[in-house]
Amino acid sequence: MALATRANVGFLLAKASQRWNELLYERFVRAGFAEVRPAYGSLLLPLYEEDGLRVGELARRAGLSKQTLTTMVRLLERDGLVTRRPDPQDARATRIHLTARARRFRPVAESVLAELEELVAPSDELKAMLKGVIEL
Repeated sequence: MALATRANVGFLLAKASQRWNELLYERFVRAGFAEVRPAYGSLLLPLYEEDGLRVGELARRAGLSKQTLTTMVRLLERDGLVTRRPDPQDARATRIHLTARARRFRPVAESVLAELEELVAPSDELKAMLKGVIEL
Protein backbone atom coordinates (compact mmCIF):
# COMPACT_ATOMS: atom_id res chain seq x y z
CA MET A 1 0.00 0.00 0.00
CA ALA A 2 1.37 3.40 -0.99
CA LEU A 3 1.70 5.75 1.99
CA ALA A 4 2.80 8.89 0.18
CA THR A 5 -0.75 9.83 -0.77
CA ARG A 6 -3.43 12.22 0.43
CA ALA A 7 -4.93 9.25 2.32
CA ASN A 8 -1.88 9.16 4.62
CA VAL A 9 -2.83 9.75 8.26
CA GLY A 10 -0.22 12.48 8.66
CA PHE A 11 -1.57 14.37 5.66
CA LEU A 12 -5.12 13.99 6.95
CA LEU A 13 -4.19 15.21 10.43
CA ALA A 14 -2.33 18.21 8.99
CA LYS A 15 -5.19 19.15 6.66
CA ALA A 16 -7.81 18.64 9.38
CA SER A 17 -5.78 20.89 11.70
CA GLN A 18 -5.40 23.49 8.95
CA ARG A 19 -9.14 23.53 8.26
CA TRP A 20 -9.98 23.64 11.98
CA ASN A 21 -7.74 26.69 12.37
CA GLU A 22 -9.33 28.39 9.35
CA LEU A 23 -12.79 27.87 10.87
CA LEU A 24 -11.60 29.17 14.25
CA TYR A 25 -10.08 32.29 12.76
CA GLU A 26 -13.14 33.08 10.61
CA ARG A 27 -15.28 33.01 13.75
CA PHE A 28 -12.81 35.00 15.85
CA VAL A 29 -12.79 37.74 13.21
CA ARG A 30 -16.59 37.79 13.09
CA ALA A 31 -16.68 38.17 16.88
CA GLY A 32 -14.31 41.17 16.76
CA PHE A 33 -11.09 39.41 17.78
CA ALA A 34 -9.10 39.47 14.52
CA GLU A 35 -5.82 39.71 16.48
CA VAL A 36 -6.33 36.24 17.99
CA ARG A 37 -4.62 33.61 15.87
CA PRO A 38 -5.60 29.96 16.37
CA ALA A 39 -1.99 29.18 17.33
CA TYR A 40 -2.42 31.46 20.35
CA GLY A 41 -4.60 28.75 21.87
CA SER A 42 -1.42 26.91 22.84
CA LEU A 43 -0.82 29.66 25.42
CA LEU A 44 -4.30 30.99 26.09
CA LEU A 45 -5.84 27.64 27.04
CA PRO A 46 -3.29 26.85 29.78
CA LEU A 47 -3.59 30.43 31.03
CA TYR A 48 -7.38 30.13 31.11
CA GLU A 49 -6.87 27.08 33.32
CA GLU A 50 -4.40 28.97 35.56
CA ASP A 51 -3.42 32.57 34.99
CA GLY A 52 0.02 33.86 35.97
CA LEU A 53 2.08 30.80 35.11
CA ARG A 54 5.86 30.93 35.09
CA VAL A 55 7.38 30.79 31.62
CA GLY A 56 8.80 27.28 32.13
CA GLU A 57 5.52 25.88 33.41
CA LEU A 58 3.57 27.52 30.61
CA ALA A 59 5.99 26.01 28.07
CA ARG A 60 5.50 22.56 29.63
CA ARG A 61 1.69 22.82 29.64
CA ALA A 62 1.66 24.20 26.09
CA GLY A 63 4.02 21.48 24.86
CA LEU A 64 6.41 24.10 23.44
CA SER A 65 10.11 24.77 23.86
CA LYS A 66 10.99 27.81 25.96
CA GLN A 67 12.39 29.48 22.84
CA THR A 68 9.15 29.00 20.89
CA LEU A 69 7.11 30.06 23.89
CA THR A 70 9.15 33.26 24.26
CA THR A 71 8.43 34.15 20.63
CA MET A 72 4.74 33.44 21.05
CA VAL A 73 4.55 35.47 24.27
CA ARG A 74 6.00 38.44 22.39
CA LEU A 75 3.28 38.07 19.75
CA LEU A 76 0.51 37.82 22.35
CA GLU A 77 1.97 40.84 24.16
CA ARG A 78 2.04 42.79 20.90
CA ASP A 79 -1.61 41.90 20.34
CA GLY A 80 -2.62 42.97 23.85
CA LEU A 81 -3.51 39.52 25.16
CA VAL A 82 -0.82 38.87 27.81
CA THR A 83 1.63 40.75 29.98
CA ARG A 84 4.89 39.62 31.56
CA ARG A 85 5.49 40.36 35.21
CA PRO A 86 8.31 39.46 37.59
CA ASP A 87 7.56 36.56 39.90
CA PRO A 88 7.09 38.02 43.41
CA GLN A 89 8.76 34.94 44.96
CA ASP A 90 11.72 34.82 42.56
CA ALA A 91 12.98 37.97 40.86
CA ARG A 92 14.77 35.86 38.22
CA ALA A 93 11.51 34.29 37.05
CA THR A 94 8.75 35.78 34.92
CA ARG A 95 5.05 35.07 35.06
CA ILE A 96 2.64 35.44 32.15
CA HIS A 97 -0.74 37.02 32.85
CA LEU A 98 -3.87 37.44 30.75
CA THR A 99 -5.01 40.95 29.93
CA ALA A 100 -8.60 42.13 30.25
CA ARG A 101 -8.90 41.74 26.46
CA ALA A 102 -7.85 38.06 26.68
CA ARG A 103 -10.36 37.48 29.49
CA ARG A 104 -13.12 39.03 27.34
CA PHE A 105 -12.10 36.67 24.54
CA ARG A 106 -12.57 33.53 26.65
CA PRO A 107 -16.38 33.25 26.26
CA VAL A 108 -15.95 33.81 22.52
CA ALA A 109 -13.39 31.01 22.35
CA GLU A 110 -15.61 28.70 24.37
CA SER A 111 -18.62 29.44 22.16
CA VAL A 112 -16.65 28.94 18.93
CA LEU A 113 -15.08 25.72 20.19
CA ALA A 114 -18.49 24.39 21.27
CA GLU A 115 -19.93 25.22 17.86
CA LEU A 116 -17.11 23.48 16.00
CA GLU A 117 -17.14 20.45 18.29
CA GLU A 118 -20.86 20.12 17.63
CA LEU A 119 -20.19 20.15 13.88
CA VAL A 120 -17.49 17.49 14.20
CA ALA A 121 -19.12 15.54 17.05
CA PRO A 122 -15.85 13.89 18.11
CA SER A 123 -16.17 10.64 20.00
CA ASP A 124 -14.24 9.91 23.17
CA GLU A 125 -12.35 7.32 21.11
CA LEU A 126 -11.26 9.94 18.56
CA LYS A 127 -10.15 12.29 21.32
CA ALA A 128 -8.16 9.50 22.94
CA MET A 129 -6.50 8.63 19.63
CA LEU A 130 -5.55 12.27 19.00
CA LYS A 131 -4.09 12.54 22.51
CA GLY A 132 -2.12 9.39 21.74
CA VAL A 133 -0.67 11.00 18.62
CA ILE A 134 0.29 14.08 20.64
CA GLU A 135 2.10 11.90 23.18
CA LEU A 136 4.18 9.98 20.59
